[in-house]
Amino acid sequence: MSILMSQQQVKSDMSIQLMSKTMELAESSSDSMTEMLETATVPHPDLGNHIDLKA
Repeated sequence: MSILMSQQQVKSDMSIQLMSKTMELAESSSDSMTEMLETATVPHPDLGNHIDLKA
C-alpha cells in the first residue's frame, strides 16, 4: 500500500514539475513575442490609407 502511495506521489510531483516548465516556456515565448512586437516600428504601407464601403 505504501509503495502504491509513493508511486502516486512521484507521478504527481512529476506532473507538477512538467506543468511548471511548460508555463515557464510559454511565459518566455510570450515575453519574446511582446518584445518583438514592441520593437517593430515599421507600419504596413497600406494601413489606414483605404476604406472599403459596401452598400
